[in-house]
Amino acid sequence: MDMRIGMLADIYKPHISGVTNYIALNKRSLEQLGHEVYVFTFSAGDYQDDEPNVIRSPGLPILDTGFSFSLRYSKSARRLLQTMDIVHVHHPFLSGTLALWYCRPRGIPIIFTNHTRYDLYTQAYLPVMPDVVGNAALQAYLSTFCRAVDLVISPSPGMRDVLRELGVDAPIDVVPNGVDLKPFQNPPEPISRSELGFQAEDVVLIFVGRLGPEKNVAFLLRSFAGALQAFSGLRLVIIGDGPERDNLEDRAERSGLSDRVKFLGAQPYDQVPRYLAAADAFVTASITEVHPLTVIEAMAAGLPVLGICSPGVGDTVEDGVTGYLAPEADLAMFTAKMVRLAFDAESRRRMGANARQAAQAYAIERTTAMMLERYRAIIKDAAPRRRGWRARWNRWLDRVVR
Repeated sequence: MDMRIGMLADIYKPHISGVTNYIALNKRSLEQLGHEVYVFTFSAGDYQDDEPNVIRSPGLPILDTGFSFSLRYSKSARRLLQTMDIVHVHHPFLSGTLALWYCRPRGIPIIFTNHTRYDLYTQAYLPVMPDVVGNAALQAYLSTFCRAVDLVISPSPGMRDVLRELGVDAPIDVVPNGVDLKPFQNPPEPISRSELGFQAEDVVLIFVGRLGPEKNVAFLLRSFAGALQAFSGLRLVIIGDGPERDNLEDRAERSGLSDRVKFLGAQPYDQVPRYLAAADAFVTASITEVHPLTVIEAMAAGLPVLGICSPGVGDTVEDGVTGYLAPEADLAMFTAKMVRLAFDAESRRRMGANARQAAQAYAIERTTAMMLERYRAIIKDAAPRRRGWRARWNRWLDRVVR
């Protein structure tokens, strides 16, 4: 059965993030299987989409964040939304609230994927707010919202545990976010070491991600500076942009790392495999990842991963098998494992091969099939509700109001 699927997101392209990439990739995968997929989002400008069926409602821009704020969809967007067989919410606040307002009364089933450690993002971006206040409000909202939808999806077991700790008692399924592995397994010509200003014999580490406080890149730089004391041929490539970039570049310069660390800014997504192919290992100190797509992409490229043992990264990387994990906030251990990666080329090769194999579990073809199973089951379970008098009444009112 072909379906009409609505993806609801607070923000979409041209904003670059793991969630945006996942929505676009999942949309394309579902469309290739014959389903109609629409993305409902907000926009303050006249951005021209490079794909069909992106439905943008007007919103007020929030500074230079890329977000646009609105409490409703346009009339045409609402009418289209109410023809969906199922809606998939990717942000629980604006998009989640609108799904409950527009879809629930009409019997349209709602699925929600929790992509983000909202508890840690609150600490990173609202440090003046006491933790107890922020967490209490978050727990109250998330637990209530998750009870109101038909199914909650967690991309990793660790995130499922976090949701339980936040008071979510609704059913939760674990379905990984998929990745198109092919560009990373068979990349175009790698970027040469000379283009990066490095020597062929250098050991090159790479980080790809947004340069915000939640990514903990300052910790990564401190560890790298320490590892250099033991292995002088170590180099670091940082791909990404964000509010912390100037501070991080200044930190690297003051630490005497300017010739060892290359900040390349945001790169086109189709060029990332070329940079990964030029590296020896992937490194990240982030503890906010729910389902680290950049880590999975690096694994697909055959890179061992050094990360922090936390939900998301800890669910994806197996210590000593596909990379190394260090305890949270343990700079000495993280640095020691970075040095070990640098010295032991054979372990890098072995763990990189294991990582490439482990990445197969996240192939978009596999995860799309898993999600379609959930869609079909939820649509079937919601059929009596959609035939109920309240849903029929609301649909009749919609036709009258038109």
